[in-house]
Amino acid sequence: MNPHLNVRPRWSKTVCVTTVQEIEQAIAKLPRQEFFDLARWFDEERNRKWDEQIETDSKSGALDSLLREVEDDIAKGRTRPTDDLCDNS
Repeated sequence: MNPHLNVRPRWSKTVCVTTVQEIEQAIAKLPRQEFFDLARWFDEERNRKWDEQIETDSKSGALDSLLREVEDDIAKGRTRPTDDLCDNS
């Protein structure tokens, strides 16, 4: 995998960044719309990676103890509907 993030500003100059600090500085220089496009992509990518991790953990049994704990709480009446937690007035 290429360790560089290539950012191509509107004036077609390629900027290679290799550190988080350089990436942050390059992002700070993006035009408003490109910043929001990047933010949308980043959110989607973060969600995809989160979903992959949950799927991996689920298949490996890493979440089994949490599921048992939740089932035990439900069986012992230590839960309540989420609507009770929200003020929907």
